[in-house]
Amino acid sequence: MSWFNYYGLIAVVIILIPNIICAITDKTAYENSFNNRFFIIAEQIGRYGCMAFMVFNIPYTYFNFWFGCALYVYLAVNGALLVFYCLGWIIFRKSRGVAKAVWLSVTPSAIFLFSGIMLTSVLLIACAVIFSVAHITISVKNAQKSD
Repeated sequence: MSWFNYYGLIAVVIILIPNIICAITDKTAYENSFNNRFFIIAEQIGRYGCMAFMVFNIPYTYFNFWFGCALYVYLAVNGALLVFYCLGWIIFRKSRGVAKAVWLSVTPSAIFLFSGIMLTSVLLIACAVIFSVAHITISVKNAQKSD
């Protein structure tokens, strides 16, 4: 894989589509009642870093797949996780509980972290860890406050 990861771009677009639809159809879906600046900033840094490093492979921080059939494993696992993520949006489309928050925050976190490990992308792994901790925390705290 070169400096541009088409598969990563497709994964990011698939993750964004249900989020955009939700933002358009439900104006209150993204209200944040957990006002911890540290977590909010960390989540944004992690989110945009993950999206960028899923698509762009930065030389000397990216070492490509580390075993023979890794591309197939990468595509199969990410494909399954993306289907799982989209199913979560369908299953929980009308609810707002902790289960929805966990499903829709853990799944993209797993996609980013798995991709970083498979691609041995140091920057993607770092951003995925930051994003995962912050995004899961914010999502669960917001869901708990709305219940």
